Amino acid sequence: MAQPTAYRYVFHDAVPITEAEATLHLAILAAQSLFGEARVRMDASYSIDEERRVCVVDASNDVGRCVCRIFTGYLTREFGESAFRVRLAAQPDKVATEVPA
Repeated sequence: MAQPTAYRYVFHDAVPITEAEATLHLAILAAQSLFGEARVRMDASYSIDEERRVCVVDASNDVGRCVCRIFTGYLTREFGESAFRVRLAAQPDKVATEVPA
């Protein structure tokens, strides 16, 4: 079975998109504890479309899949299960945002 290449998160209007992105940064920080800062900086990427309330996280490697798992858990805990949807995305939509140092 092929590994997913990206996950698309769609947020309901009640979720401040800036807070969702801050939560993603926490997930990335957690992944650094597992993989090390250098590997996460090289392998993790994402994009956010604030207008469409969408975040796409690259899941084409172990680091990205780990970030997605952590991010999903954090979002569920912080905003609730009904505050967002997450689905596999066939292609990362310009997943190019650099991971914050």
